[in-house]
Amino acid sequence: MGQTRFPSLYQINTRVWLQELSQRLGRPASFDTIPDQDLDEIARFGCDWVWFLGVWQTGAAGRQISQSQPSWRREYQQILPDLKEDDIAGSPFAIVRYSVHVDFGGDEALARLRERLRRRGLKLLLDFVPNHMALDHPWVQEHPEFFIQATEAELAREPHNFCRATGPAGPLVLAHGRDPYFPGWPDTLQLNYRHAGLREAMIGELRKLATMCDGLRCDMAMLVLPEVFTRTWGNASLPRNGQPPVDAPFWPEATARTRAQHPDFLFMAEVYWDLEWALQQQGFDYTYDKRLYDRLHARDAGAVRGHLCAEADFQRKSVRFLENHDEPRAAGAFCRNVHLAAATVTFLVPGLRFFHEGQFEGRKVRVSVHLGRRPVEPVDPVIADYYKRLLDCLKRAELRDGRWQLLSCRAAWEGNPTWERFITSAWEGTDGKRLLVTVNYGPTRGQCLVQLPLANLRGKKCLLQDLMGTASYAWNGDDLASSGLYLDMPEWGYHVFELKLL
Repeated sequence: MGQTRFPSLYQINTRVWLQELSQRLGRPASFDTIPDQDLDEIARFGCDWVWFLGVWQTGAAGRQISQSQPSWRREYQQILPDLKEDDIAGSPFAIVRYSVHVDFGGDEALARLRERLRRRGLKLLLDFVPNHMALDHPWVQEHPEFFIQATEAELAREPHNFCRATGPAGPLVLAHGRDPYFPGWPDTLQLNYRHAGLREAMIGELRKLATMCDGLRCDMAMLVLPEVFTRTWGNASLPRNGQPPVDAPFWPEATARTRAQHPDFLFMAEVYWDLEWALQQQGFDYTYDKRLYDRLHARDAGAVRGHLCAEADFQRKSVRFLENHDEPRAAGAFCRNVHLAAATVTFLVPGLRFFHEGQFEGRKVRVSVHLGRRPVEPVDPVIADYYKRLLDCLKRAELRDGRWQLLSCRAAWEGNPTWERFITSAWEGTDGKRLLVTVNYGPTRGQCLVQLPLANLRGKKCLLQDLMGTASYAWNGDDLASSGLYLDMPEWGYHVFELKLL
């Protein structure tokens, strides 16, 4: 498969998606029963990658915790007023082993699905959860030293962060997986990244997974950075078998050793806390860009523009999204006109464009990862039409492999501050074709002047045809050269102009 500088990714909640397929087919669905036309439809979106979320085997202990937590159940019932016990499948991040869940057909069915995707030009992305394992993972019996161990006193003091377990030598107190700012996840156990044996075992898991897919999305990847891990666990992470603690970064070795056997394997990091650049330097091809999302959600055009001034390599490795399984649905978090303006900014800048199944139809309900069913929602025809046009734009060579430039805007006349809300950029393809993307990211009509990045404007005509609508303009090149392009746009307005010189 050919490589593109700025690929697109489509995320699917595997259990929910297959549950709906089961309803359509009238029988239990697996990877083998996915109709060809469903895969053809995904291929028509123009995405390069498909991420099947949550394919790994989970266990009874995780499901029991998911069913018994009162606060979680309240969330489930808000999502599904007709909630049934069978709807609570357990978290896909409480992994018992890295083999494909028996409900989905096992490893062989995944291999066949991967080949079907490959024939359609699609690569397969799966999950890797570095921080923790399920309560009933075999390592509790086989290698309890791989987990953070604690005392009865710590359990009594922080029962939300620790639990009892039984190892090969008898009773244990083990830590729940967590990040430093929140209580532990009660359906998981924390892995100890200062233990050399654990690190070697996890690299072994990565090298195994690299034979099963084309890339991995690494959950909360920053939690195993030495500075974060030590701050979270302190002396509790000192190995108890007399081995010296390992404090070197895990990711550089892990990514390098995986790529030694699979040179094109892709690593994508879920990462926050301004640690994106650090993980890019430790071997990740792409890192989540939550900062752009937050600034768009805050409706702060100046902060968005400042964020897009980052250096080119950081931008290229950023994962641009408006929703995913952790974030609210874009159609619920943004009113419709803001949603479409935010999407135009998000997906028409450099980076990996990340879409979530249901986003194109305007779904509003974010479904808990513990559930295997979601409510029925109507398609929003305005949002569906927008994404159809956007996906068609993203198939263009300028946006997949071209050169991007953030453009400066200035006031259309003295005393008019609305220019500050414009986010405008240009793309140029290797064939010389050009696009101009402009968004008035603000709540009132606005005007600005933009200097186009074009030489030899004088004596020519400039034609602008909107690929996202019907607008079409012809400008005198002499006027553009001397004054710039005048834009007058409604609140939350957007254009993607194809730009031609005659």
